[in-house]
Amino acid sequence: MNPQDTPKQLWSPSNDFINQTNLSDYLKWLKSYKELSFSNYHELWKWSTDHIDQFWETVWQYFNIQGGEYSSVVSGAKMPSYKWFEGAQVNYAEHIFLSYSEDIPAIISKKEGQPAEETSWSELKIKVTQVQQLLKQWGVQAGDRVVAYVPNCLEATVAFLAVNSLGAIWSSCSPDFGLSSIIDRFEQVKPKVLIGVDGYSYGGKKFDKTSIITSIQKALPSLEHTLLIPYINADISSLDNYYSWNDLPSADNKTLDFHRVPFNDSIWILYSSGTTGAPKAITHSQGGILLEHYKYVSFHQNVRPGDRCFWYTTTGWMMWNYIQSALLCRGTIVLYDGSPAWPTVDALWQMADELRINHFGTSAGYIVANMKEGKKPGIEHNLSSLISIGSTGSPLPPEGFDYVYEHIKHDVWLTSMSGGTDVCSAFVGGVPTLPVYEGEIQARALGCHLLAYNENGEPVTNEEGEMVITQPMPSMPIFFWNDEQHERYKASYFEMYSDVWRHGDWIKITPRHGIIIYGRSDATLNRGGVRIGTSEIYRAVDQITEIQDSLVVCIETKSGDFYMPLFVKMQKDQPLTPELISKVKKTIRESYSPRHVPDEVIAINEIPYTISGKKTETPVKKVLMGKDIKQAMNKDALKNPDAMNFFINLAKELEVG
Repeated sequence: MNPQDTPKQLWSPSNDFINQTNLSDYLKWLKSYKELSFSNYHELWKWSTDHIDQFWETVWQYFNIQGGEYSSVVSGAKMPSYKWFEGAQVNYAEHIFLSYSEDIPAIISKKEGQPAEETSWSELKIKVTQVQQLLKQWGVQAGDRVVAYVPNCLEATVAFLAVNSLGAIWSSCSPDFGLSSIIDRFEQVKPKVLIGVDGYSYGGKKFDKTSIITSIQKALPSLEHTLLIPYINADISSLDNYYSWNDLPSADNKTLDFHRVPFNDSIWILYSSGTTGAPKAITHSQGGILLEHYKYVSFHQNVRPGDRCFWYTTTGWMMWNYIQSALLCRGTIVLYDGSPAWPTVDALWQMADELRINHFGTSAGYIVANMKEGKKPGIEHNLSSLISIGSTGSPLPPEGFDYVYEHIKHDVWLTSMSGGTDVCSAFVGGVPTLPVYEGEIQARALGCHLLAYNENGEPVTNEEGEMVITQPMPSMPIFFWNDEQHERYKASYFEMYSDVWRHGDWIKITPRHGIIIYGRSDATLNRGGVRIGTSEIYRAVDQITEIQDSLVVCIETKSGDFYMPLFVKMQKDQPLTPELISKVKKTIRESYSPRHVPDEVIAINEIPYTISGKKTETPVKKVLMGKDIKQAMNKDALKNPDAMNFFINLAKELEVG
């Protein structure tokens, strides 16, 4: 390899840092108790994926999982029919409360524009016990579904732990979801209980949601009870058939009980974005999530007792479920409800300063937005407590990596990661014992046999290909709700390659065992047989300060030609001039190749995003190709559904489908 092929190294852990990591402690444990030694992380990763039964059993033993006896670690002929730890019975919430210290808070919660509040471990236990008592009175048992229409607040975590403690199944949506989007999700699972709020705040405004609560109640005939959280003190006189959070039963002389369920029983139901069809009700197992979260949060995020862990998320995104797991490692979770950019774009960095956050999680989009605004959080805020910055949601461009080290913190550990709702964790992400290279995710996660396949279905290195997983992971879905024959499940992951999970990302595994993600493979720009990752276009456009955001698609016309428009949202008061269009095309051409240059650059008012913050490239492509709007997407699954109107009108003009 030529020296110029190696990207810039931006961070490297010191020996002291490495020696104090949870991962190093695990390696010492493997050597002492299993007589296994590995000279580096990549050897450990290979063993963990070559011997998945041995690896996951060591995870069980290292974290002292309370679950009784099991007949085997893993059994089954092929994915997705594997079963894990059959015979064992576990409870996620039980492990959170196994041991804790009153010297550190369990939760720090903050509402937009209001001071933060700390909740001690004993206070958390009392609150969970109170909700558990109410659920018991309502007859909630293992397997019952409890749905929540709540923001990222203390009450949401309390409610989840109470539901889980009984072995019941949790499912949540955030209050910014549209009504039909909520119903599309909750009606699939026939819930017994609804937990909701009267409203929420965002961007300095309050949004009354009492009418939505009534509509949800009417739309779900299975509902027997509603627990209402008076979150913004809205007028609730129009509501009936509800129990107020303020009237929870006393926890005096009550113990917090934990009902263990079989390892492969359901813990929660998450949902796909639902932009191109009915949302898939992705169901995970109690034990699979427990093991995966212990592994990832401890070994890959390196959360240690007392660490303050934050991720900007809503209850409608899997990162909310993920961040709860910091409690397993005795970390303190920081919950924030509100806009990340109010009153200014650097609001989250201000919070990191005020609350002395150690592990700060956000989206690549938020980092890029701060970069384009010229913010310098490292100068404007005291970020001395920051140990790591996590980035996910979309690929972080190399310039984003540089920005973090130049303008946020020069000695921070940047952990770009990628996974999904599908496993409620990451396939690839941070490793505290490895260096960080510009533009690369550090490594594949332990126990995740991830490869890149070329068009012939052959594994390749240092070459772009389809991301696949060839060995099962415990946190893969046990099924999709109401998909008894696993037809939707198999179609989602196993249609392209037999017995191999195809995730739908276009990636490269580098000679350093790092990973570069180029975007969703179903949104990959296929121009005349040459495949182009959308992230490459976005990286080039992000260099142009006049442009705030962009979206690109490539369409094959009836005549066999290719039409690749680039849609741009301009910065305030910036026009899209012919000179700027030339600049855009020149920047893309010089950064990549002539094939990357769009056929047209079009200014639009908004880029459509899903509620979880992802660009809707595939629905836009389908709409522009003339697909019926109802088949191409569900507008109610978007954060800004009106943004699609432009593309609907443009499709009528193009008629390329």
